[in-house]
Amino acid sequence: MFGSIPATVFRDGTPQSLNEEQAVMKREIYEKMNPRRRKFVDRIGYDNWDPFQKPNDPLDLRTDITRRTTQQLVNEFLHYAAQKGEHGKDYAKGVVECALGVVNNDEKYLGIFDFCNWYYDLLKKEGHLI
Repeated sequence: MFGSIPATVFRDGTPQSLNEEQAVMKREIYEKMNPRRRKFVDRIGYDNWDPFQKPNDPLDLRTDITRRTTQQLVNEFLHYAAQKGEHGKDYAKGVVECALGVVNNDEKYLGIFDFCNWYYDLLKKEGHLI
């Protein structure tokens, strides 16, 4: 299935160009491989095989506008909430869910966020909060 696709396509698409020293090292690596691994190289094709792979790009760490990750937001909030009293697992689960939604700009959670802000202001305006 992947026999005609060069291995470099799976990373960044740059064609494989080896100098003479790398070509010799590639042959040595191939010769020292165990038969099972060599079978994989034979299946994709020796010329398409790249033993000198470039490293993968770092993970895409999603952050909010304050440059905090979801985990940082959750940790900070739960620390803050713990000062006001103890909460259960469902509370923490809701915090994680909302933090993920806000960081990912999920419309559902942005609506929840806007409603909570509006409701807080309403309670404050009507004198239910001090």
